[in-house]
Amino acid sequence: MQNLRKIIKQNSFIDLGKGFYSNQVQEPLNEPYIVHLNNQFLNDLGLSSISPKQLMDLFNGTIQIPNNQIISMNYAGHQFGQYVRQLGDGRGILIGEINKNNKKLDIHVKGSGKTKYSRFGDGRAVLRSSLREYLCGEAMHFLGVPSSRSLMIFSSKDPVYREKSEDAAMIARTALTHIRFGNFEKFFYDNEQKKHQKLCDYVLSEYFPKEAGKSDKYEYLLNTIISSTAKLIARWQAVGFCHGVMNTDNMSILGETLDYGPYGFMDKFNPSHVCNLSDTSGRYSYENQPYIGLWNCSALAHTFSKIVDKPLLKKILSSYEIEYAESLFDLYKNKLGLKNNLETDQDLIQELLNIMKIERLDYSRTFRSLSNVIKENNSIRLNPVLNEWAVKFTKRHKEEQTDITSRINLMNNNNPKYILRNYLLQIAIDKAEEGSFEEIDNLMHIIKNPYDEMPDYEKYAKESPDWAADIGLSCSS
Repeated sequence: MQNLRKIIKQNSFIDLGKGFYSNQVQEPLNEPYIVHLNNQFLNDLGLSSISPKQLMDLFNGTIQIPNNQIISMNYAGHQFGQYVRQLGDGRGILIGEINKNNKKLDIHVKGSGKTKYSRFGDGRAVLRSSLREYLCGEAMHFLGVPSSRSLMIFSSKDPVYREKSEDAAMIARTALTHIRFGNFEKFFYDNEQKKHQKLCDYVLSEYFPKEAGKSDKYEYLLNTIISSTAKLIARWQAVGFCHGVMNTDNMSILGETLDYGPYGFMDKFNPSHVCNLSDTSGRYSYENQPYIGLWNCSALAHTFSKIVDKPLLKKILSSYEIEYAESLFDLYKNKLGLKNNLETDQDLIQELLNIMKIERLDYSRTFRSLSNVIKENNSIRLNPVLNEWAVKFTKRHKEEQTDITSRINLMNNNNPKYILRNYLLQIAIDKAEEGSFEEIDNLMHIIKNPYDEMPDYEKYAKESPDWAADIGLSCSS
């Protein structure tokens, strides 16, 4: 316990006081057992000196660090475009924070039981959904996409009822912050302007201390949130990631991917793909994600309207589309191995995407194959429908000044060979529900090395089988 007290401190969010959170008593799982440990990450955070059993007991609520108050955060949000006044952490708690290499991380447990904000929910999570979040946080991190990450996942035979009875589970996850757009919305729409401003000042002092004393600090804060959001969603699009539930209460103010539910990485390229069965209108389709990002930023900006002049709000918001477009263009150029800027580059990228859409080509495998086009004595061919485009692509590469090896490395370091496809997850989930966790190790290996050639794991780079199309994911996923 002494080691835990030295490493995990009281979360500073508690200093904000009444109205920002509720004190929480956790509901431990009965006879929990560890499903998987993220050993590398635990070691990085200095937690590997703590026994896995003690860590699980802490995250389960069986033990508690003295003087560390557990809290559930209070927030609102727009869900599928409709404002919901009272949301909050319905199944998650903040148990503290950790400081490593001058970077602070929240320690948060998901699936911890009922809170003040659970409403009619049970506050629990199931092994299936917990495993999906546990793995995807790591997959995104190693793809270079900012994300929450998990330390461990543990389960219990305690029953949780969703579409059927499933085993309960918890994950202990970290993030730079768990403050969401919805935290600001809560106080704005409840006409608690002092609390809204207090929250702004807290975020500035904690995450942007150099700006906290400046006269334009609120403009800076909003602009930074909008910029990081635009860059984040550009990264989602570049790796073919669909979040599925881009409600404002799922949007981190520090530009990290948060709250994995019915997500999915693109298989056959379909811009109108909707990964969430609950999203019957297609609001959160892959092609809509950039626009929803702007919509969410607009909702957030509205809450700043009492502390930032409206013309300036409009100007700050207008930067989103520019930031997003420039970021995505740079990411696609890296995927194509291009460093110079030519006027025709945008057309070249769009033409490739159009072909991929029409021919329903696999998103990740198609991009990964492009480095073969410019290899000397190339014996590996692209899909035949890309041959005409490949001629233009090869000609474009002749305009580059860097050597061919550098360009191939640039492409292979930006086009993953391995992605966390839903069918791979489903296989791992099915085996885990039967008590076998070996497949989790295999997936951890490929997602932590997504750009490497690994002959022993070649089967994990294959296109999804036909049966994968029948995997249904909803908000309960």
